Amino acid sequence: MGKVITLDAVPSNLDLYARAAGALLPVVGKSGPARADAPVPDTVYRLTLGPAELNRVQEYCRTTGMQLGDTLPLTYPFVLQFPLVMKLMTSREFPFGAVGSVHALNRIRRFRPISVNEHLTISTQAGNLREHRKGLLIDVTSTFEVGGELVYEQVGTFLSQQRTSLSGEPSGPVPKEGTPPPPDAVLSVNLGQIRNYASASGDRNPIHMGNLPAKAFGFPRAIAHGMWSAAAAVANVERQLPDAVEYQVRFGKPILLPAKVNLYTKPAGGRGDYDISLLDRKKGFPHLTGSTRQIS
Repeated sequence: MGKVITLDAVPSNLDLYARAAGALLPVVGKSGPARADAPVPDTVYRLTLGPAELNRVQEYCRTTGMQLGDTLPLTYPFVLQFPLVMKLMTSREFPFGAVGSVHALNRIRRFRPISVNEHLTISTQAGNLREHRKGLLIDVTSTFEVGGELVYEQVGTFLSQQRTSLSGEPSGPVPKEGTPPPPDAVLSVNLGQIRNYASASGDRNPIHMGNLPAKAFGFPRAIAHGMWSAAAAVANVERQLPDAVEYQVRFGKPILLPAKVNLYTKPAGGRGDYDISLLDRKKGFPHLTGSTRQIS
């Protein structure tokens, strides 16, 4: 473990987004593409939080469909560690800029449910910088402890799109497009709902907040947060999941707002094991593919 920086307060996401935007400016920001052998900061950001803010958890559940109860929803700790992730990704030592990075994959390992009344110590660090056909991938890992007990782990994999030595490799089979089969459910989402999620989660990235700022970053309209879709997709089976569970998702094409998407939830054998996907209602391409698996 590298240098540990213990924070005495939650970093302001608004300040961090301002810093991320400033990094796009000439001279101030990072120049040119990142190198595949760039050093990865070994700094660990650490923060201890008190009991959950119940109003915030309630709004999170209202916007995602997750269950409100005595324990945190499966995906909610992502929200708690997000300011530490942004602080890390906006540091000078991080190999590429936070703005423009794509949240490509996410993995959650919950070792036991977390009470809303528990104090959590979160430690966040980066690692595993590697090449990909579309650019560079890096993992940002956050661990959650209660009194020294590891209760939860969150790993976000981010993509910086650029040319690498793997850029010429075959892209693999393109997902077939066509009318998808009848869904298990249809999820509806609009800009107002996503703005409410942004308020509850603290993730006010401009691409989620309105059509004009989204267009500035190359999207035709505002898009839903990937982690909103991860939460909404697993919400209907949340009660069937075991205490110790792994939830992995791969994000596909963004969900342009407003939207209706097809949800598929298929049992995969073991208790609490499901294969989950969100597909476009007309063309069938994936917005999200994921799975839940019991941790033995």
